[in-house]
Amino acid sequence: MIQEYLQKAMQAANYDILEEDQGFYGSISGAAGVWATGSTLEECRQELLEVLEEWVLIGVAMGHELPEFDGVSLKVESVA
Repeated sequence: MIQEYLQKAMQAANYDILEEDQGFYGSISGAAGVWATGSTLEECRQELLEVLEEWVLIGVAMGHELPEFDGVSLKVESVA
């Protein structure tokens, strides 16, 4: 389930070419604070995936509500 969530989130990623050969910038709409840069598009994509994975793990650990991506969501239930 987590892999499907990550894949759907990555499909929602947006990439921009930075000015003056500075590489690429990527972010994921709906995932506040998830962004990355890289000298190549693939490097940027890999870094973005790592940031997303950490963001999800922290969100789950803290009990945050995570956004849905293309009908896929992760439900975090608090343990009392």
